[in-house]
Amino acid sequence: MRSAEGKSRSRPGGWRLERWLPQLVVSPIFALSLFFVYGFIAWTVYISFTRSRMMPVYDLIGLAQYERLWATPRWHVALENLFIFGGLFIAGCLVIGLMLAIFLDQRIRAEGVLRTIYLYPMALSFIVTGTAWKWILNPGLGVEKLVRDMGFPDFTFGWLVDPQMAIYTVVIAGLWQSSGYVMALFLAGLRSVDDEILKAAAIDGAGPIRTYAGIVLPMLGPVLLSAVIILTHLAVKSFDLIIALTGGGPGYATDVPATFMYAYAFQRSELGMAAASAVMMLATILAIMVPYLYSELREKKP
Repeated sequence: MRSAEGKSRSRPGGWRLERWLPQLVVSPIFALSLFFVYGFIAWTVYISFTRSRMMPVYDLIGLAQYERLWATPRWHVALENLFIFGGLFIAGCLVIGLMLAIFLDQRIRAEGVLRTIYLYPMALSFIVTGTAWKWILNPGLGVEKLVRDMGFPDFTFGWLVDPQMAIYTVVIAGLWQSSGYVMALFLAGLRSVDDEILKAAAIDGAGPIRTYAGIVLPMLGPVLLSAVIILTHLAVKSFDLIIALTGGGPGYATDVPATFMYAYAFQRSELGMAAASAVMMLATILAIMVPYLYSELREKKP
């Protein structure tokens, strides 16, 4: 009795069908992905050079939308908030994540439970995180009311409604959500360090602080770079967290480029300017990713 493989080989072109069947199955999905991702990116770039407002208009007007964008004070507020949020968010996640990773690397008891607790916030969406922290930081419901009910009537913590401090509430929520993920990255890097290196350092008289600072941490360079790339991506595309927590307010005090783009595209009928802001966000991501990918590909060359 012939096997299925023998039958397919006995038929003319049967082996060719088996060879090309995976490509035939995947190619429609691949083509749709190209269209709906890169096609719409190209469409957005094109729209940014038109006078589109409520509806797309395909008459090119050059860089007029970019000139209007950079002349808009709200865009400058959004960029300033992005630098504040991004800088504190990335630095804070790296420091907290590294400290938690070093703590768990000491082979403590209940490590699995603590690791799960630290990683749990990353399982939540930014919408849930923003809503929860909105309740916690609400002066009439959260921390301020709790402390006042405990007998401190003069205590105030109204950052959420303060235009100068509201952006820092976004930083707090972002740190709570993402620090555990960075911890997992650093912990994986720490566990990959050869124990013989640590034993040799201990024999040479190096203490824990010197061992980590002089030996272990320099070996975590690739992990650090990966964490910075991921956190930068999260910071640039931060939208749902800000919408759920502050709504971009008070006023537009916590606007970032993502919320700016949404407001101008769907609330102010400025499709061309919104597309220009989206292109600027894309350029920021590319400015970070392209050198990283180039360095990675260059290192893999023989």
